[in-house]
Amino acid sequence: MRLIAKLEIKNKHVVKGINFEGFRKVGDPLDLANQYYKEGIDEIIFVDTVASLYERNHLFELIKDVTKYIFIPITVCGGIRSLKDIETALNSGADKVAVNTAIFNKNFLLAEACKHFGSSTIVSNVEAKEISNNKWEPYKNFGRDKTGWELQDWVKSLQDSGVGEILLTSVDQDGTKKGFDLNLLNKIIHIVNVPLIISGGCGNLKHVEELKNFFFDKEVSIGIASCLHYNLTKIIEIKNILK
Repeated sequence: MRLIAKLEIKNKHVVKGINFEGFRKVGDPLDLANQYYKEGIDEIIFVDTVASLYERNHLFELIKDVTKYIFIPITVCGGIRSLKDIETALNSGADKVAVNTAIFNKNFLLAEACKHFGSSTIVSNVEAKEISNNKWEPYKNFGRDKTGWELQDWVKSLQDSGVGEILLTSVDQDGTKKGFDLNLLNKIIHIVNVPLIISGGCGNLKHVEELKNFFFDKEVSIGIASCLHYNLTKIIEIKNILK
């Protein structure tokens, strides 16, 4: 299991909220990325939290700076609307690009991106909210807008398009530090056949252990933010559990 740091960016600061709302500044993206890199993080995902809302992306220059000193896989997420955006992100130094909002608006974009750049380069960012008992819906625009899709159908559609990896975040658990949403994961565990990154809710080492036991025979990675930003656990402690 890979351990992946999620750095959510707003106005050039790393921020953290609860349920994708109420963001607080927690640090400088270059400083935090370098710190986590030195501490042994496996990958970093940079998420522009308002890029899709304002139809722009401010991460490309940041990625150029990050990749001068950090030599682990880097994923760019937020505001990716075209093949040109993906190309720019990759030319900036990113290894992978995560897409969400645009593929609801342009249903051909995901398949075209996978074909043009290779599936291993394209990640689908899925922001899931529970809308009724044991039923989840993927949202867009950083958890702001409904899509009308049922989560399982959306995951199947993503895989049919050839996506190489899925980043699944529980909006309900995000930032709460109360643990991963195992009910959500149980809903999709049997239909996912690509590498999966689970995010949202990690608050301590017990939560990591629970997730590891839940996915003991699956190719799954963990995306974390609050645990690192607020020094609730050490990267080495988490990685010892994952080993």
